[in-house]
Amino acid sequence: MRKFRKGNVLLTFLLFYLFTFTFLSCGTENGRFRIKGHLQNMNQAEFYIYSPDAGFMKVDTIRVDKGSFVYETSLEKLATYILIYPNSSEQVVFGNSGATVEMEGDASHLKEMEVKGTEENEQMTAWRMNANRLTPPEVKQSAIDFIKEHPGSIVSNYLFQRYVMLDEEPDYRAAAALAKLMLKEQPENGRLIRLEKQLRGLQYFTKGAILPNFKATDINGNAVGRQSLHAELNIVSVWAMWNYDSMNMQRKLHRLQREYGSRMALVSISLDPRIKDCKTFVERDSIRWSNICDGKMWDSPLVQELGFSVIPGNILVDRQGKVIDVNVPVTKIEERVKAALEREKPQASLGASEREPSRL
Repeated sequence: MRKFRKGNVLLTFLLFYLFTFTFLSCGTENGRFRIKGHLQNMNQAEFYIYSPDAGFMKVDTIRVDKGSFVYETSLEKLATYILIYPNSSEQVVFGNSGATVEMEGDASHLKEMEVKGTEENEQMTAWRMNANRLTPPEVKQSAIDFIKEHPGSIVSNYLFQRYVMLDEEPDYRAAAALAKLMLKEQPENGRLIRLEKQLRGLQYFTKGAILPNFKATDINGNAVGRQSLHAELNIVSVWAMWNYDSMNMQRKLHRLQREYGSRMALVSISLDPRIKDCKTFVERDSIRWSNICDGKMWDSPLVQELGFSVIPGNILVDRQGKVIDVNVPVTKIEERVKAALEREKPQASLGASEREPSRL
C-alpha cells in the first residue's frame, strides 16, 4: 500500500511537471495573443495599435521602456493589427489565438523591422524587405503579384487594402477582379463578401459622377442628405474610433473647416458599433457637422449606397454634387482640399464686370 502511494505521488509530480513544461513552451495560452518587441535606439516611447478586422474595436497604447515592450490581448481567431509609430509610420502584425510574435529592429530604420513567430508574419516580413528596394509603382505590382499567388492569405487581405484600395488612383475594375479571386479562397470572409459587392458599383463610381441623393438621420436626430451639401467643396467621410487614421482624418477635416468656414460642408459616417461612443467622441472634439451612426458598421445601408469600402474613406464633391475625388489619403487631404477650393475661388469671386461679356 505504501509503495502504491509513493508511486502515485511520483506519477502526480511527473504529470504536473509535464503539464507545466508544455504550458510554458507554448508561450501564450489559447484565447490570448502576445507581441514582444525590442527596438534599438528607442529608450522610452508610446505608439498606438488597432485592428482593422477582427482584433478589437478600439485604439490601444503600447509603451516602450528601455527599448522593450510586451503587449497582450484576448484573441480567438486570426486578425490583423496595425501599429502606429511616433513618426506616424505603420507596421502590420498578424495575430492568432495562442501565438506570440516577436519584433526586433532599429528605431531609426523602422521599415526594416523583423517580425517573426508565425507563418503570416514571416511572409509579410519577407515581402516588405523586398518592397523596400522597389519604386512605388513596383511595390503596388509586387503586392498584386503576392495576392494572385496567395489569394487565401490574411497577408493578401492587408496588401489589397493598403496598396490596391487605398491607391491614390485606384482601378476599381482591377480591384473587383482581385476581390473575386480572393473570395474563391475565402468564401466565409464576410468583410470580403461585402467589399466584392461594393466594388461592382465602384467600378462605375469615378470622378465626374453625381453623388447619389442619399437620405439619413444624424446622431442628434437631424435629417441629412445630398441637399445638405451645397458649399463650394463638400466632403462625405467614414471613420471609426477603432481606426487611428480615420480619427486623424476627422481632426484634419475639423481644422480645415475652421480655416475655410462656410466654403466647406461636411457629413461623416461612423462605423462604430455603439452610437454612444460615436457621440462621446464628437462632443469631446467639438465637431459641429452632422455625424451619422446606425451601429451596423460595414452593413450600414448608407455605407453601401455610397460605395464606401475602405476606412478612412471619403468623397469630395462640388456645389453641383459632381464627384471631384474619392478616398483621398490622410497625407494628401489638406493639399486636395486647398486645390479644390482654389479652382472654385475665381468663379465665386468674379464680379459682374469681370466676367466674360455676354454675346448678342
